[in-house]
Amino acid sequence: MKKFMILLMVLAIGVALYEQTSADKNVYVMVIAIVIFMMGMMKLSSKTPSKNQDKEEDNV
Repeated sequence: MKKFMILLMVLAIGVALYEQTSADKNVYVMVIAIVIFMMGMMKLSSKTPSKNQDKEEDNV
């Protein structure tokens, strides 16, 4: 699943960059590509533990 998300994010950024360099830019394609990239980043970073996780557990 992680490899699929990374591949999807790279594809979305590639489409966004290609669309940005074209003569007639389609804003909707760029917005959709950026939304896909941001949702992928949220899913991948949600599994990363916080730096302050140990400190918060000590205070509780």
